[in-house]
Amino acid sequence: MVREKDVCWEYAEKLDGNKVRCKFCFRVLNGGISRLKHHLSRLPSKGVNPCSKVRDDVSDRVRSIIALKEDVKEPSNSKKPKLAVPETKPPGSISANKVFTSADASPPITKVFSPVSPMGPSSLSNQENAERSIALFFFENKLDFGVARSPSYQLMIDAVGKCGSGFIPPSADMLRTTWLGKIKSEISVQSKDTEKEWSTTGCTIIADTWTDNKSRAFINFLVSSPSRTFFHKSVDASSYFRNIKCLTDLFDSVIQDFGPENVVQIIMDSSLNYTGVANHIIQNYGTIFASPCASQCMNLILEEFSRVDWVNRCILQAQTISKFIYNSAMMLDLMKRFTGGQELIRTGITKSISNFLSLQSIQKQKSKLKLMFNSPEYSMNSSYSNKPQSISCVAIVEDNEFWRALEESVAISEPFLKVLREVSGGKPAVGSIYELMTRAKESIRTYFIMDENKCKVFLDIVDRKWRDQLHSPLHSAAAFLNPSIQYNPEIKFLGSIKEDFFKVLEKLLPAPDMRRDITNQIFTFTRAKGMFGCSLAMEARETVAPGLWWEQYGDSAPALQRVAIRILSQVCSTFTFERNWSAFQQIHSEKRNKIDKETMNDLIYINSNLKLARQMRSPEADPIQFDDIDMTSEWAEESENPSPTQWLDRLSSALDGNDLNTRQFNTSIFSANDHIFGL
Repeated sequence: MVREKDVCWEYAEKLDGNKVRCKFCFRVLNGGISRLKHHLSRLPSKGVNPCSKVRDDVSDRVRSIIALKEDVKEPSNSKKPKLAVPETKPPGSISANKVFTSADASPPITKVFSPVSPMGPSSLSNQENAERSIALFFFENKLDFGVARSPSYQLMIDAVGKCGSGFIPPSADMLRTTWLGKIKSEISVQSKDTEKEWSTTGCTIIADTWTDNKSRAFINFLVSSPSRTFFHKSVDASSYFRNIKCLTDLFDSVIQDFGPENVVQIIMDSSLNYTGVANHIIQNYGTIFASPCASQCMNLILEEFSRVDWVNRCILQAQTISKFIYNSAMMLDLMKRFTGGQELIRTGITKSISNFLSLQSIQKQKSKLKLMFNSPEYSMNSSYSNKPQSISCVAIVEDNEFWRALEESVAISEPFLKVLREVSGGKPAVGSIYELMTRAKESIRTYFIMDENKCKVFLDIVDRKWRDQLHSPLHSAAAFLNPSIQYNPEIKFLGSIKEDFFKVLEKLLPAPDMRRDITNQIFTFTRAKGMFGCSLAMEARETVAPGLWWEQYGDSAPALQRVAIRILSQVCSTFTFERNWSAFQQIHSEKRNKIDKETMNDLIYINSNLKLARQMRSPEADPIQFDDIDMTSEWAEESENPSPTQWLDRLSSALDGNDLNTRQFNTSIFSANDHIFGL
């Protein structure tokens, strides 16, 4: 067999002499294709370092080749001819010659896929055997590979390691009863501790809603304050989702759970009967505000942006390039060689966000994409360079109008993606939303200063969504009380929000005796008198959270201080944690008995709160973008009709069923009928 025709040459580049370069990690190996195979197999062999970047499917393929085609070697010091044991044998593999020389040997396929034993092959080290066992556990139980990134994953491994050999893990019954109860109690204690701050900071009730075309409606209730956000409960409101009386009764009960005196606002999205519920809250609770979701509004703005003709055309052209690359393993490998291993597309928490994040990524790789499509490696490979899609991609990449449209699309979307990141991370952001929106609009005016028509198109979209979906007196009051805004001479909108500020004060301080001296206190604050004007207070205006700033330096205006802390300690978005709507659907399944439902409720309570706690510990994570690429999205899937999602995970309840990211929390190996936690 001619060496250059070995199937493994597609993963290597032949160099001078007997050297080859791996196409995945670019390591140069001496010894030709044989050493490359052991390098790609990632099995310890012949002193060859395993490849750290090879794809799993390639590694598996090479292991099979080694197992079935490795020649039997004759030991130099043996007088009798006998079969040599290969230096490297994947699990269950035997040499090809032994298969054909043994009369009663099983067929090769039986040997290669031998029954899985608890212990790994004897040739594996303790480390490799442990990794193999963990891998088998993931594969057998259909666990999402992303689970391995969970902090609790490593904590579990470390804890088991400290127990040494002979550790007996908890049984299914212990997990379902003893440990489920213990962990739930731990979280409940943490929740009770957080409640102690509500008398000072107040709290926000978040009503996160999901609906579908089968008239199912679930509402998840969360409670948020500066220290932490907690999941409270999930309610199946399918039977009364359009019934105002039933909905208001539900919200009344939730408000009573937390105490009306502690609740500052309730955030709802527009899929809920917002107007009816909001009016009920305003009329029956004098000090509670009903606020729209800021993240939902930002997403709707980006959605409208993407529908503008030339922006939509740009997105479709960019998707033509990405689909061509991501539907060919060879093209994907070539692209990553030119981009240094970087992905070309991004997956956001909604479809619209994914669109603009991917455009940003493509813009960053502009020069490398042009270089790739004009490279000899691309043009001389007829397996993809002669395809009709290839011709379209080359034409798009060479089209200056496309790149100009892409640059403009990125420029108009970036300010609103920034707003999304600020308000979606679960931290108090009510004091900054007004300024962030003002700056985002100003960026559009600046960018399109020479194109009045384009400027008007996008500003009209923003103003309409701001007016109809987002603007709240609470946002205005928070901006007025934010020291970084109040004392900034460049801010021009303070006069326009003062009226809203006074309305909020009247609502939160309804009795005349509560408003005594409030005018003087406002004057003291706006003129930076008393403690407001001390050096420490002035230095902290831009660096300390507004609520904390008022707590430290607001003693000169005690009544205003209490109001300011309660207002500035609130979030302004429902996008605060990962949702798994298929799990919530299982809670409310009519097929479950009472015990199952109670267990499932406890599991969702624990799971949701652990995810919220993890988010609080990882503020550096991007709240609007996922680590993994959604390979079923319109940016990667070649089909004209993208595969429908098989589960109910979604981020925004106001978005239609097409605005789902299918790899949000589950992978494609799961089906809608897979029962979570085995219940």
